[in-house]
Amino acid sequence: MSNADMVSRDLNVLWHPCTQMKDHERVPLVPIRRGRGVWLEDFEGGRYLDAVSSWWVNLFGHANPRINAAIKEQLDELEHVIFAGFSHEPAIRLGERLVSITPPGLERCFFADNGSAAVEVALKMSFHYWLNHARPDKRRFVALANSYHGETLGALAVGDVRLYKDTYGPLLMETIIAPSPDCYLREPGESWADCSRRQFEPMARLLERRSDEICAVIVEPLVQCAGGMRMYHPVYLELLREACTRHHVHLIADEIAVGFGRTGTLFASERACVSPDFMCLSKGLTGGYLPLSVVLTTTAVYDAFYDDYDKLRAFLHSHSYTGNPLGCAAAHATLDIFEEQDVIAANERLAATMRDATAHLAEHPHVAEVRQYGMILAIEMVRDRDTREPFPWQERRGLRVYEHALSHGVLLRPLGNVVYFMPPYVITGDEIRMLAEVATEGIDRATRV
Repeated sequence: MSNADMVSRDLNVLWHPCTQMKDHERVPLVPIRRGRGVWLEDFEGGRYLDAVSSWWVNLFGHANPRINAAIKEQLDELEHVIFAGFSHEPAIRLGERLVSITPPGLERCFFADNGSAAVEVALKMSFHYWLNHARPDKRRFVALANSYHGETLGALAVGDVRLYKDTYGPLLMETIIAPSPDCYLREPGESWADCSRRQFEPMARLLERRSDEICAVIVEPLVQCAGGMRMYHPVYLELLREACTRHHVHLIADEIAVGFGRTGTLFASERACVSPDFMCLSKGLTGGYLPLSVVLTTTAVYDAFYDDYDKLRAFLHSHSYTGNPLGCAAAHATLDIFEEQDVIAANERLAATMRDATAHLAEHPHVAEVRQYGMILAIEMVRDRDTREPFPWQERRGLRVYEHALSHGVLLRPLGNVVYFMPPYVITGDEIRMLAEVATEGIDRATRV
């Protein structure tokens, strides 16, 4: 089969996510036959370095032998079983392991099947917790400007990326949007810490005034990923945790994209030494193999729902594939790799290589900033680096980088005018340097005015 054959069949029947399908009249769809490590291969032998971990999910490479073997072994024992009234060892043991490695106080695991579903669970649990405590007035959620938490209606409502949210505004609950601690917006000469501390002041006033109606604040710790990989200082999380505790408001940490080593620690919340009331995990949980998510929460939250059935306090939320054994098996293999190979230390070396390989772009005439947390690196393209005037979104400069990179064997998928690297952890130094070279060429071409 040729690439053209596969593309023709695809376009006859499929509708792809986050895509204007008319683009494929000009931008070729790329059909993939197989993957190995950081590389994807099409049906004619073309290879592409997966620099975005296939939407931030893949940690240890495609077709990882260890994860493959774990799924195959589980497949011969149990593929799935209803998780209401039944249980199984892979889920029990995964819950035990997650409780042991996440921040202190997170002691209960509720499984779902994707990131948006996990956010929905956390939102509903928080609201329902206060309802069970006879506080129905606490029903509002606070989110950060430029945040993103998923595409289902509840998750979309607590996000603030207009491209995804505005169309569905009439369907969404009203949320309170607080200023982002985004350090790209810092004043000249202002440190990241001072910027994030200053940006917390409106949040502090908001919680002081309106805590009686707020059930939870939801944040992406350290990196607002879909919002252009904008980053902020851990001091914001420290201040937010203290304020939420003082005002009796839940803190929801959406670590779906930033968890499992992406920011340089196993979980981004660790950089601030804070424990949220809810932590949402997915994506890298299974090493990028299978849909599985989990919401971890506290015993206090769990106890608020624990009662006789006729009291109607139970959390009656369900997913058909809750706790799927195959997903749990992939997650165990992923956690085994973390435990046995000192992944965090190895990532520090890879992150340093990424930083060095892109350092020259800090002086590029159309780059306002090169920023990084661990294995996430972002390059902000602008029309004018001195004023930080952006390129108009209609010019689609990022798409030009994407097309150039594909023609040179690299999968980059910029977020608007932001080119970013979030590769699998099995990438080599030489592959990072090749990636940086291709990205530089693409940025040069895309920013020609």
